[in-house]
Amino acid sequence: MNVTEFEIAGLRLIEPRVFGDTRGFFLESWNERRYRDAGIPGPFVQDNLSFSRRGTLRGLHFQNPSAQAKLVSVLQGEVFDVAVDVRRSSPTFGRWQGVTLSAENKQQFFIPPGFAHGFAVLSETALFFYKCTAFYAPEHEVTLAWNDPDIGIRWPLADPVLSEKDQRGWRLQDIPAEKLFP
Repeated sequence: MNVTEFEIAGLRLIEPRVFGDTRGFFLESWNERRYRDAGIPGPFVQDNLSFSRRGTLRGLHFQNPSAQAKLVSVLQGEVFDVAVDVRRSSPTFGRWQGVTLSAENKQQFFIPPGFAHGFAVLSETALFFYKCTAFYAPEHEVTLAWNDPDIGIRWPLADPVLSEKDQRGWRLQDIPAEKLFP
């Protein structure tokens, strides 16, 4: 597998080896030893699957405490996936990284604890799969505004479909320090 690291420390794009022929394809979506060697630690304790329609934007979410690392991929369709650094002491605090994930490219995006995460659906529908290193804890969840002008994410859609929770996201400058990561 190929692993690409980004300027924002901790984020990784994984391109698994795909073995294909006329019957279809096979790939390893998780191998503890191989992924650990690539800097992606476990253990993962929860798997999640979401189905969304074109134009849906989910996020940007993070938990603190009960911080989650996430290994995300797309099983059907295409999304623009984003991680925002919310680690106060990080030199890249408030910066974002976006990647396009699809069933066709079969890439995975690893997002360590200390990042807000979200995605926008670019295809007619998308089946989005992710592994988490901590259980979902809604009492510790924080929603960062998807359109915070100080962050300036260049989403590839103008008028996304949002949940009520995502419509009420905080600007990064307004999130209490204790909710962010040190």
